[in-house]
Amino acid sequence: MDDAPLTTDGLVPLGAGQVLLIACGALAREILALKAANDWSHLDLKCLPATLHNHPEQIVPAVREAVKKHRKEYASVFVVYADCGTGGMLEAACDEMGVTMVAGPHCYSFFEGNEAFVAHEEMTAFYLTDFLVRQFDAFVWEPLGLGRHPDLRDMYFGNYEKLVYQAQTDDPELTAKAHRCADRLGLPFERRFTGYGDLGTALAAL
Repeated sequence: MDDAPLTTDGLVPLGAGQVLLIACGALAREILALKAANDWSHLDLKCLPATLHNHPEQIVPAVREAVKKHRKEYASVFVVYADCGTGGMLEAACDEMGVTMVAGPHCYSFFEGNEAFVAHEEMTAFYLTDFLVRQFDAFVWEPLGLGRHPDLRDMYFGNYEKLVYQAQTDDPELTAKAHRCADRLGLPFERRFTGYGDLGTALAAL
């Protein structure tokens, strides 16, 4: 397996072996659900810390290290990040390493479907996914200092017109929590069921 060649596009030829997914930890639940639902036993998952969501400058070095560490064990590697605030640097790194990645600017876009997301032109919407609803305090409220300084809310969110909850699952409790998150931020609430969007399509292509 150490000598298994990559195809020119980084995908695995039929029957060539296991594919390693190097993914954002914020996508772990969704990837595992897709694997189970589709019996994708040829996909192995390695998650990087979800905290990189708030530190995009650390994504490229972390992905490089993970690819270097694991690529000889697999027929190919697929990076389950979009650009995610790296300014094109992740795509350039993946091209250099000969691996492929999910298309799109960020997970909000590929969950909804990149074409649909662009068509909305929602520059003043604040997005939450299932993961971010579950981890709202740890990934939004506390990192922005709103627990200690609630007066910062207007500074951060004064120009937003609504909170859009992109629901990957149909979970009434999660929807209720997302609505409470919108209330805490003082924003009108919209729920948009996206399912797994282009994430499912990208993984199915492997």
